[in-house]
Amino acid sequence: MKDWLAKFRRIRALTVKETRQILRDPSSVAIGIVFPVIMILLFGYGLSLDVTRVNVAVVDQDGSSDSAALVGAFRLSPYFSVTAVPSIAQATTLVMERKVDGALLIPSDFTRRLHAGPAEVQILVNGTDSNQARIMQAYAQGPVGLWSATRAGSAGPVIVTDRMWFNESNNSRYFLVPGLIVMVMTIIGAFLTAMVIAREWERGTLEALFVTPMRPGEFLISKIIPYFGLGTIGFVLCVLAGQFLFHVPLRGSLLLLCLAATVYLLVALGIGLLVSTLVKSQFLASQLVMTLTFLPAMMLSGFLYDLRSMPAVIQWITYVLPARYAVSLMQTLYLAGDVGGVVWLNLGILAAMAAVLLAATRLATKKQLS
Repeated sequence: MKDWLAKFRRIRALTVKETRQILRDPSSVAIGIVFPVIMILLFGYGLSLDVTRVNVAVVDQDGSSDSAALVGAFRLSPYFSVTAVPSIAQATTLVMERKVDGALLIPSDFTRRLHAGPAEVQILVNGTDSNQARIMQAYAQGPVGLWSATRAGSAGPVIVTDRMWFNESNNSRYFLVPGLIVMVMTIIGAFLTAMVIAREWERGTLEALFVTPMRPGEFLISKIIPYFGLGTIGFVLCVLAGQFLFHVPLRGSLLLLCLAATVYLLVALGIGLLVSTLVKSQFLASQLVMTLTFLPAMMLSGFLYDLRSMPAVIQWITYVLPARYAVSLMQTLYLAGDVGGVVWLNLGILAAMAAVLLAATRLATKKQLS
């Protein structure tokens, strides 16, 4: 019993020491609290995968009532802002000067072909932004299909109705905010802790701890607790921002969301501490952990880009990245709900990663302290 009390007192003393160190260091507070707020605002308001109010130049070479009705369908569409121009040369100039995103060309024989059989119109898009170009091409089918349906015979038009699951409003923020939670916890958990032990080595304070009865496990616990608390603050800020600023629905269990965040935060802390234990330079540790965690989490986790569109080799690499499972877990809990097959599989993989990383850090720290 006395041994356990002594362990508790040592852990408490070391934790208080580390907490005071964090509070004295403005950069830690900035990265742990200020930086998540900035990321939430920048990504939430500044980054959007939606394409709305596409500017399109319309060249109506036919000048008939049919072509005018088709142009009117584009004007009524909530996705297009129409600018009528007299020639294709002027439309091309507007596209080149980035004043419009594309052009709609209605040929002079449009009405004649329409009454004789199928008629064609041409959509010219600016391909410098391939994502916007593809979306614009898809959007253009809407006004054309609506106009075609109104001209159907007495049997009535055939109307295709669609429904988007999990994101009925088709708002990219619903997709981005859950991934943003993972990014914030990656920064706080991995980046800050990557410099913890390296800082002790550089300042020479670690040698002073060697002569105390401190155990390696107690040392690591005292490092984990303050940064776990800092990561929890960042998580809470993200959840509150998602709820009250961006109105992202949480369809899953809040308890499961907190559990998922806790497990992933332990993974991030494990990565940061392992790097910090093996590398005795703060600069090198910060650069290494940025390369191993933040950049892969940004590019290869499914946060911004669909993993299925990547080469097969890159897809296989993503399976070793914790952020891949965390992003899938967060997006599922937020948008789809408590889907057991997805939630428990990803949660189990993250828990296994956390256990392996923390165990490896414990072994590496034992070697350093022996």
